[in-house]
Amino acid sequence: MSEDSIAPAGAPIGAHEKPAPARTWTGELRALFMLGWPLIVAQLAQNALFTTDVIMMGWLGPKFLAAGTLATSVMVTLQLFGVGLIGAVAPMVAQALGAGQQKGVRRIVRQGLWAALLLAAIITPIVFNLRVILIALGQDPDLSAMAETYAHTGAWLMAPAFGIIVLRSFLAAHGSTAAILIITVVGVAVNAIGNYALMFGAWGFPRLELAGAGLSTTLVNLVMFGLMLAYVLRHRKYKRYHILARFFEPDWSHFRDIFRIGLPIGLMLVAEVGLFTSASLMQGLIGPESIAAHAIALQLASLAFMVPLGLSQATTVRVGLAYGERSPSGIALAGWVSLGATVVFMGSSCLVYLSMPQTLVGFFLDPTNPENARTLALASSFVVVAALFQLVDGAQVSAGAALRGLSDTKMPLVLALLGYWGIGFPVAYYFGFVLNLGGIGIWYGLAAGLGCAAIALVTRFALRERLGLIDGARPLPA
Repeated sequence: MSEDSIAPAGAPIGAHEKPAPARTWTGELRALFMLGWPLIVAQLAQNALFTTDVIMMGWLGPKFLAAGTLATSVMVTLQLFGVGLIGAVAPMVAQALGAGQQKGVRRIVRQGLWAALLLAAIITPIVFNLRVILIALGQDPDLSAMAETYAHTGAWLMAPAFGIIVLRSFLAAHGSTAAILIITVVGVAVNAIGNYALMFGAWGFPRLELAGAGLSTTLVNLVMFGLMLAYVLRHRKYKRYHILARFFEPDWSHFRDIFRIGLPIGLMLVAEVGLFTSASLMQGLIGPESIAAHAIALQLASLAFMVPLGLSQATTVRVGLAYGERSPSGIALAGWVSLGATVVFMGSSCLVYLSMPQTLVGFFLDPTNPENARTLALASSFVVVAALFQLVDGAQVSAGAALRGLSDTKMPLVLALLGYWGIGFPVAYYFGFVLNLGGIGIWYGLAAGLGCAAIALVTRFALRERLGLIDGARPLPA
């Protein structure tokens, strides 16, 4: 069977009219949210998976939460590198659809699955040696051993998790966001049930504690990948692609393109997440209460961050559309409307975090238990700092997304590295250990790194014309 013999029949699948340009601030805001709200909900649902894990680890106790945080901090960093790299499938599929190249879509998805398997084969053995890595980084041996129990059952999530990104990119390029949302919500429910059963030994299951959390996470990713693959293979609109046909036939051109396009995206994700991972490791040098408090504050901060993160994906599309129309004014409108909407939302979340930090951290640990008092007090102080950097955190992700819409990825990566690691990490270490401010000093460093990255990225977008980033964009004739 040749590639030509399994080409999709009929009209081009996924063909659609290009969205009309928005010429006013209100029109652009409406267009941005129409495109962005499903992506925001999907990000919130995805984050709920990690929130459930953190909450239930806290129910086991601060030491379990600290060990689980060490494990997930390293694993999530490695996972997000793969997510960013394989995320290149999304623009590649969209471009192929726009060009009417349905065979190209199949080949891109197939090579995306190849890339997913390759990355999983590299990352999974690293996760299996997590205890050795943590001890080498100066972490407590007992906590490192506990973290390893999570890693040994959770390491197997990499392959299905990366496969989910490939299929999600394929579906999102076709506008099938409802299916993504439903499958993600199913995953949240399965994760909550699986965690409770396997971590606490409910309903006759063995009490596996952290190992149960890792096993549940792996099972959830397998279920989500299976549901998504079944949907793609059986749905009338997509089964004509035959995405698994001739699966072992290589297409080295598309395979290289995935790595060429995705590598800067993956590295930029790792640059930011790696800063927070290093912060977790530094908190581990202080003590289990500090790292448990850090996990709580970080989870609350990431929950609010899901909204601008989801909106940023729509920002890239809106700026890219204006760039493709050769409209400098459209580029400005799309970028600044997104940045304004992001700042308004993050300003609201800042006020919430400042007004009720003790109430929020109380959802993660029992405030009536005297053993949790120190952890809760630390977490409340960390949440106050997290509230203050909400604005810059949203600004940096929004500006970065706008620059990606202009195909500007290399310099933003450099700016992010300088902000996160040239400023954020040294400040965190200096405040935390040299000035002896402890955990809250580390959070001051996080705020400094995000703030500098935000200033640099927003400035670059503001100077886009002077920097020649939109030389190809010219006003359309009236």
